[in-house]
Amino acid sequence: MDSYDAKGENPAPEPGPPAGPPRGIAGLSFPYQVVAAVALAVVGLLAVGHVAMVFLHVAPDNTVSKEYGEEVGDWVFPEFEQNWKLFAPNPLQQNIAVEVRAEVDRTDGSRGTTGWINLTEEDARAIRGNPLPSHVDQNELRRGWDFYVDSHDEKARPNGLRGQLSESYIRRIVMLRLEAHDLGGPVERIQLRSVTRAVAAPPWSDEKINTKPGYRVFPWWTVTSDDLPEGVRNEGVRGEGVRNEGAVNGARDEGRTEAHR
Repeated sequence: MDSYDAKGENPAPEPGPPAGPPRGIAGLSFPYQVVAAVALAVVGLLAVGHVAMVFLHVAPDNTVSKEYGEEVGDWVFPEFEQNWKLFAPNPLQQNIAVEVRAEVDRTDGSRGTTGWINLTEEDARAIRGNPLPSHVDQNELRRGWDFYVDSHDEKARPNGLRGQLSESYIRRIVMLRLEAHDLGGPVERIQLRSVTRAVAAPPWSDEKINTKPGYRVFPWWTVTSDDLPEGVRNEGVRGEGVRNEGAVNGARDEGRTEAHR
């Protein structure tokens, strides 16, 4: 109900607190408002462009992705790589293990060859039962091997500089892993192979799948000092004609984070 004063008039409302200064962009001077607007516009355009690039990368092949596939790949790889496809998921149906054997100079002066060492199984053992598995154990060898295979032809010949880079990377990974093994002497040569097994059908399925392993054996590589990551020394390694003397040091360390897949 309205109140009135002694003269029967409605008194004027009391003045409220003074309004504060405007907030946000409106509180800036005009030049700064222009700068902020331009910055927001640039960030918005980059965000839209990034989403579009990733969408074209994961989408099924289409006219746009075929026309600008190289530009999309340059933007996505390697920081924003996606290993799945939109609308067409392709779950792995094979287990691929990477194995290595080494030719070593033994302390008695003889030279011998080790058995095949399953590097993938070593990573699997480190992951099983671990609630927070290492990114290195999960991805370093797997992605490095994919990088190597994808950049070589069927005769294990590198496809340009990318193939040479992948070969150098996988050799360093292998030498780092072998550092954890007592092989009886310095490694002179290494040989890699992949073992591929199809994933068996579930018990309730009548599908018949051949789970017999398939092997792909690669040529022997002579180990040089360029194949040794930081912190790894292989006594007796020859590098540009010079024998590198030194004791074999510890196992996996920060050298395992050498740049990649």
